[in-house]
Amino acid sequence: MNTTTGKPVHLAVYDTLADWETGHATAQLARTGHEIRTVGPSTAPVRSIGGLRVQPDLALEDLRPEDSALLILPGADLWDTTDDLAPFARTARTFLDAGVPVAAICGATAGLAREGLLDDRDHTSAISFYLAATGYAGGGRYVEADAVTDGPLITAGPTEPVAFAREILRLLGVYEGEVLDAWYRLFHDSDPAAYGALEKAGAL
Repeated sequence: MNTTTGKPVHLAVYDTLADWETGHATAQLARTGHEIRTVGPSTAPVRSIGGLRVQPDLALEDLRPEDSALLILPGADLWDTTDDLAPFARTARTFLDAGVPVAAICGATAGLAREGLLDDRDHTSAISFYLAATGYAGGGRYVEADAVTDGPLITAGPTEPVAFAREILRLLGVYEGEVLDAWYRLFHDSDPAAYGALEKAGAL
């Protein structure tokens, strides 16, 4: 079931964001008609780990859950070196409280752990002791998996951008069943048979 209701997907952008972690998700969403809007700490440009300069579409203080289909939080060095990104974790709480999905990968999962958002939800990350170092209370809900969806929350580790995208596409109803499986096999496993399945389904 498609849960977007025509609302944009918001991609958080901030200095040191990990370029490689969200590209599969945002590219596929955009290609299937979903508007992607970037949200930064302010509307001042930010620079990714790869040196890309990104001009946010809006500031975090202007983002409201009711105006969004999903908030995507990529990893960034700043998640672990400062408290600068804590406001994004607090916004994630607002989204989840409103029933609006949040997808966090890599360092963003640690930010959510510090905010207490993983204490009572199944989740994953780079590795269990990475999150344990935050002092959070959710260690018993940690799952050894490429990506995990628990209700409106998606989590993944830094080496799983394709699985992260798969869960986003599933949650928003972009692809499902055999088509979603074929998409994952094509981009994760380079399975040539998957290309034919996607072409047949009109999903390329």
